[in-house]
Amino acid sequence: MEGIEHRTLKVNGINMHVAEKGKGPVILFIHGFPELWYSWRHQIVALSSLGYRAIAPDLRGYGDTDAPESVSSYTCFHLVGDLIGLLDAVAADQEKVFVVGHDWGATIGWYLCLFRPDKVKAYLSLSVPFRRINPAMRVKPVDTLRSFFGDDYYICRFQEQGEIEAEFAQIGTEELMKEFLTYKLPDPFRFPKGTKPFGHPRESPVILPPWLSEKDIQYYASKFEKTGFTGGVNYYRNLNRNYELLAPWAGSQIKVPVKFVTGDQDLVYHMPGSKEYIHSEGGLKKDVPLLEEVVVIEGVAHFINQEKADEINNHIFNFFQKFI
Repeated sequence: MEGIEHRTLKVNGINMHVAEKGKGPVILFIHGFPELWYSWRHQIVALSSLGYRAIAPDLRGYGDTDAPESVSSYTCFHLVGDLIGLLDAVAADQEKVFVVGHDWGATIGWYLCLFRPDKVKAYLSLSVPFRRINPAMRVKPVDTLRSFFGDDYYICRFQEQGEIEAEFAQIGTEELMKEFLTYKLPDPFRFPKGTKPFGHPRESPVILPPWLSEKDIQYYASKFEKTGFTGGVNYYRNLNRNYELLAPWAGSQIKVPVKFVTGDQDLVYHMPGSKEYIHSEGGLKKDVPLLEEVVVIEGVAHFINQEKADEINNHIFNFFQKFI
């Protein structure tokens, strides 16, 4: 795709597939669920043409990167360790790099800034804000989500090994990718057994929006047909484990320059307390003191970097240019 190069590197004990293009300061793009490096295709092309070197891996468990079998091999430490190994391999000449993350990639980006701020020049987070680390809370994250949203909430449904994978198989990979990527309801996402998890009967056809083509869906489906979804779902299965591992960083702040961008229809933005935390002085700004800007784009849902590619490209470029 338009001169994007691909290679596989040995990092942190796994083989990691990487897409890259351009020369100049490195931008590390970190994808979410259920996605691939391909989710950054528009950003790779645009930012590489503007003097940056765009690097987008398939994360552990995704695409053409290895997928360890053990659930415990998908903790926050493994995921950040993979990225540090990747940067050592592809950007050893640059002391710090720019980082962009979306969805789970945004969460991993926050972890990277928290654990290794010495590696990050500036960070642009899409959709998912920083989560204050408070191990003094008596209820673990998955249990908290279950108490708020019930057993059918998607993260709760993802916990039992093999169960959600079997239901995904019944829907079919291509259909599932269409459903996930076009989902626009801002309500909490529930995945009840055997019913209509995406807000309409399964037999109803999914109409693709202009920003998503059949070719795009086929690329995603071709990769997930080979790997399945277990690798990506294992990230959710480590939420409680991460909660325990993050205890040493309780009360820590993010000490790198940050810009946060989301859509006003994003389901994460509509989670209880999310808007208040993002916009209040005692919330995100307190935990991220170098937060420069919060942008909420109207009429946009969760997969913002694909739905509004040009606008996101401009946000990335204009923010990172301040640090060149």
